Formats: sequence, C-alpha cells, structure tokens
Amino acid sequence: MEHVQEHEECLAQTQMYWVERPVYNEEFLQGQLHKKEKTPQPLSQKIAHSCRCSSKKAKSHLYSFLPILKWLPRYPVKAYLLGDIVSGISTGVMQLPQGLAYALLAAVPPVFGLYSSFYPVFLYTFFGTSRHISIGTFAVISLMIGGVAVREAPDEMFNIMESNSTNSTDLLENYKARDAMRVKVAVAVTLLSGIIQLSLGLLRFGFVAIYLTEPLVRGFTTAAAVHVFTSQLKYLLGIKTKRYSGALSVLYSLIAVLSNITKTNIATLVVGLTCIVLLLSGKEINDRFKKKLPVPIPMEIIVVIIATGVSAGMNLSKTYEVDIVGNIPKGLLAPKVPDINLIPAVFVDALAIAIVGFSMAVSMSKIFALKHGYTIDGNQELIALGICNSAGSFFQTFSITCSMSRSLVQESTGGKTQTVLAAIVMVNLKGMFKQFGDITHFWRTSKIELAIWIVAFVASVFLGLDYGLLTAVAFAMITVIYRTQSPQYRILGQIPNTDIYCDVEEYEEVKEYPGIKIFQANASLYFANSELYASALKKKTGVDPCAVLAAKKKAQKRHAKELKQTNEHRKKAVLKPTNDMETSVKHEVINDELPLNGKSADANAQGTSPDELEHFMEPMTNVHCIILDLTPVNFVDSVGAKMLKSVIKEYEEVGVFVCVAGCSGPVMDDLTRLNFFEKSTTRDLLFHSVHDAVLSCQLKVGSVPQTASDLFVSNSESHMEN
Repeated sequence: MEHVQEHEECLAQTQMYWVERPVYNEEFLQGQLHKKEKTPQPLSQKIAHSCRCSSKKAKSHLYSFLPILKWLPRYPVKAYLLGDIVSGISTGVMQLPQGLAYALLAAVPPVFGLYSSFYPVFLYTFFGTSRHISIGTFAVISLMIGGVAVREAPDEMFNIMESNSTNSTDLLENYKARDAMRVKVAVAVTLLSGIIQLSLGLLRFGFVAIYLTEPLVRGFTTAAAVHVFTSQLKYLLGIKTKRYSGALSVLYSLIAVLSNITKTNIATLVVGLTCIVLLLSGKEINDRFKKKLPVPIPMEIIVVIIATGVSAGMNLSKTYEVDIVGNIPKGLLAPKVPDINLIPAVFVDALAIAIVGFSMAVSMSKIFALKHGYTIDGNQELIALGICNSAGSFFQTFSITCSMSRSLVQESTGGKTQTVLAAIVMVNLKGMFKQFGDITHFWRTSKIELAIWIVAFVASVFLGLDYGLLTAVAFAMITVIYRTQSPQYRILGQIPNTDIYCDVEEYEEVKEYPGIKIFQANASLYFANSELYASALKKKTGVDPCAVLAAKKKAQKRHAKELKQTNEHRKKAVLKPTNDMETSVKHEVINDELPLNGKSADANAQGTSPDELEHFMEPMTNVHCIILDLTPVNFVDSVGAKMLKSVIKEYEEVGVFVCVAGCSGPVMDDLTRLNFFEKSTTRDLLFHSVHDAVLSCQLKVGSVPQTASDLFVSNSESHMEN
C-alpha cells in the first residue's frame, strides 16, 4: 500500500502538460467566443412564477417548514431508539438543574427556568433541522435577559432596601411585585426576540450570522463568563448586595462584594465550595472516562438532590441563615399574552439577544452536521428559534438557544439552595474561561483576529453585553475595511520554464523579465483604496510618471540653457574677425541662431533624445511595460475604474505601456458598465492571463525568447521565432 502511494506521489510530481495556443487579449478572445443568448424574464412573469402553486411545490414548502414530516416516517426505530432514549434522559437530567440555575441569571424565579426547559424543546422537535443540539436555557442569553430585567425593574422601584427584616409582610409583597415585573420584562424581550428571529428567517436573512465571526463570539462569550461569575459571587459568599446592569456593572458588582466581604456567611461558602469540588470532580471523571461510561454521571442533579436533603435535614435556612430557593410551584401556568407596552423599551436588547441566540445555535448545528454528514438550513433554524421564543413567551418562558455543554452530552451519549445553583452556574463556565487561551492562539495566527477578540471581550465586560456586542460587530466590520485599504502589494516574476508567477521577494528562483513589471494587489479596487493602489504601483515599480515628467522638464531646461551658453561662447570667439572672413563668420553665427528644422533652440530641447536625459531618469528608463494583475480583484467601482484609466494615461505619457491581466467575468462586467472601454482604452489592453500579457509585452519591447521552452507555453513563440 505504501509503495502504491509513493508511486502516485511520484507521478503527481512528474506530470507535465504542454499547451499550444495564441496569445489572447480580451478583444481577440471575445471574438472567438459566442455568448449564450439570455432572454430576460419580465417582472410580471417572475411574480407569477413565484406565486404559482403545485402539489410538488406545496409539499416541498411544507416539508421545509415542518422538517419532522420528512424525517419521522424514515426514523430507524431499531437503530436509533435506544440511543436516543439514553441521550434524552442524560440531557434532561442536566437540563433541570441548569434551568433552575440560569433563571437566577435571568433575574426571574427559578420555576421559570423549568418552563423554559420544556416548551421550547417540545416546539423545536417539529421545526428544527439539527439532530444533535440541545435547545433550552443558556448562560449568556440568560444573563443578557437579566440585565434588561434589572434595568427596567430595579429594586429601587419597589422600595426594596437592604434589610434583615425578611419576615416583613410589606417587604415580601415588594419582592413579589418586583419578581412579577421582571418576569413581564423577560417575557416581553422573549416575544420580541422570537418575532425578530422568525421575521429574519421568513425573509431568508440567515446569513446575518456570518458577521459574528468566531473570534468575536469567543471573546464575547468569555466576557459573558466574567459577567456571570461576578454576578454569582454574592450567592457563593452569602452576601446581600444590589444587582447591577449596564456599563461597568462588573466593576460595581465586584466593589459591592469586596466592600461587604467581612459579612461572608461561612456556612454558605462551605456549602458552595463543596458543591464546586463535587461538580468539577464529576466533570473530570466524565471527560476522562467518557469512552468507558455508558452515560455521563449526572453530577449536577446528584449535587442538587444531596444539597436539598442536607438543607432540609440540617435546617440550613434558619440555623445558619443560608439562602434557599424555597418551594417551587407545581404544574404549568395557563397561557398569557405578554405585555406589549414594554416592547419599545427593550427593542435593542431583543435584537442583540435574537442575533446572539441564533449565532450560538447555528454554529453548534454546523459543527455536528459536518461531523455526522448531514446539512442544516440556517433560515429554518431562525424560524424554529423564532417560533420557540415567540410561542413560548405566552407560557412565561424566557429566551432560549443551544446549550454547548448539554449539546455535547446529547451528541456523545448516543427544594434547592441558591448556593448550589450558583455553584452549578460557575462550574459550567469552565469551558468559557478556557477561551482565554485564544489570546496565545490568535497571537500566533492573526493579529487582526486577536484585536477582534480583545475588543469583543473588553467592550462586553465594561459596556455590558448588549452595547459590547454592537461595538464588537462594528469593530469587526472596520477590520474588513482596513484589510481592503491595506492589502499586500507585490511584484511578480516567473518561475523559469513555467507560466506560473510568484512574488519576487519571496522566492529566490523567481525572475523578472527585463523591462516588464507585473504588479498585483490582493484586494478589490474601490473608493477606499484607489489612491493607495496608485501610490503603491509607483513605489513598487519604481516608475512615477509625475517624477519622470518633472525630471524631463528639468533636463529640457538645462539642455536649453547649455545651448544658449554655447551660442554665447561662439559669439565671443568671433569678436575681431579678419576682413576676409568677416562676412562668412557673421553668416555662420546667424545660421547658428536660426531655427533648426523650423524650431528654436528652446523648442529643439523639447525633442531631446532619451540618451541625453539618461542621467536625470536612470531608474525609470529600464521599465517599458507594466502589467496590472487583477486576478485577486472581486469588483471595481467607478472610482477604481477612473483610477485605472488615469494610470494607463499617465504612464503612456512617459512611454510606459500599461496593460491589465486576469480579470474575472464580474470584473469585466463592472468595467463595461462603467464605460471603461472607450477612446484610447480598448479591450486589447486586457489579457486573459498574466502570461499572455507578458508575451505581448515582450513582443513590444523586442525581447523575444530564443526557444519555446523559455516560456513553457505558446504557439506565439514559434511565430516570433519564424
């Protein structure tokens, strides 16, 4: 087997091909080709076609909207059922305690986390396209909702002051009123984010997730982990402090905790640290022995059960003043219309939550789909999430998305105290905190992506998750503009005996043709970089038309001055002529001052040969042709087209021929639409490839190769040799 592979590699390395064809410029090539006739379809026909309905089309749309109708009849019961039951139980066991814990992040009573763990999961079964992600509560989304809820329903609105009089009836009523208002806010945000996701999905806007690049998402989620960890410190330490939201909320929370650190409840801290150790141990065991364990150890539910028993048996609430969640209501709430009056106040937040939630779900869906060999529909995922959130909001749920930790468990398996819930939240941040290692990774691979990560992290930590996300997206777009404004400019040369051209500064074997410069920039030509392109062209080629013209004018003036001085010296040399020669000398002097070929001396200097100006323009005179390689260019706008025409004209004035090579079809269409081909700029200046342009330029400067093998390709060599 190894010998066969070696033989194939050897053949691949020694394979050769020989192409014999004319040199193609764009005008000649278009003359040889015949375009397909395309009859434009009227708008009325397009609308009629899109509105036309058939049984096949209706069935396709139905299956697209309800994917369960497509996969359920084909479900292989014997092959999948047992594994799905085990996976469902394992994921559900994780879902329950996480739902309770993440409700605290969302600033709503824990039972609403259970509601959010049921209705959306049920709905996603019908509308989702991913087979492996676990839909439900997620720390980042929960924290974003909590920030909005605290902002719209702060403690001060309900006269809740820091007090030990927890038995006060008025204080309890105030707490209930505050929680009820925060639930209304969370539900309103959920409804609006669902409507936004559903609308984007129906309008086929699934591509919006591409603007959330991986470095941005990882930096954002790392910052969210910092927010989550900080918000849970007070529960771990048993300290009662105000919950902050908005800009600098992390700093305010840390200051509040540290200023009350002396009030730490030791019993609460011991319980919390014990739970953290147990949870981390369980995760480590699951990670290390995941191939041997039939199902992961459900350490979270085990810790919750143990802590609940210990709390009830030791009466931790009264004996040691450990805060507990208390009774959780039984049953499900009746459907209720969300408070739409809150929508204007939470629109921006809902938009951010909708996009972040969709991005998380699609990124995880794509990972699993690629691994298991199926495809997911981004637009349908938007519709599914939109239905889960908008319909779920009527049942008092808060926004959901894909959970990374539960999805990994789902894919791989084929009373409660607040302290314990805080420990669950903190331990589940372990993976997010590991993302700090991205800094060293991006430092080695891409400084720009590192900058995106840092900006996303810093902005989200200090400005809050909503404005931090907007700042990060804006910065990511600025980096795109920066990259197009600062592309890599290169001079290309030929790899001997091939038609391959590479950077002359990168490879020793690459050689330039005498008198020919091949210039390439890896960016499109548009208003933001056109001037930079022209400046780089002059710098890289060493030929600046303005400098050449200035040097030529200077040389002409100096030459005219020298002619004038010569004439004056001749006049002085004949001051006292003899009588016999006086007439002839005067005639000679007069003839020297007469116009030469109808031009005066100054005018004659304008026609000075290049040899006489060589000492002024020595670096420029060796370049006769410049080839602009537009192979990497994706589009050209009007400013870019004008710049190209200006460059061609400027170099033509100093005797340098400029041509263009490697234009793609869309770029050719851009140039045609922008009236690039008119007057002096014709299609014969454009060549199909760099090699075609090089052969044409060699013919112009007269440096024809001696053998066809010198340039590897072409029928043109034989014509030139003959």
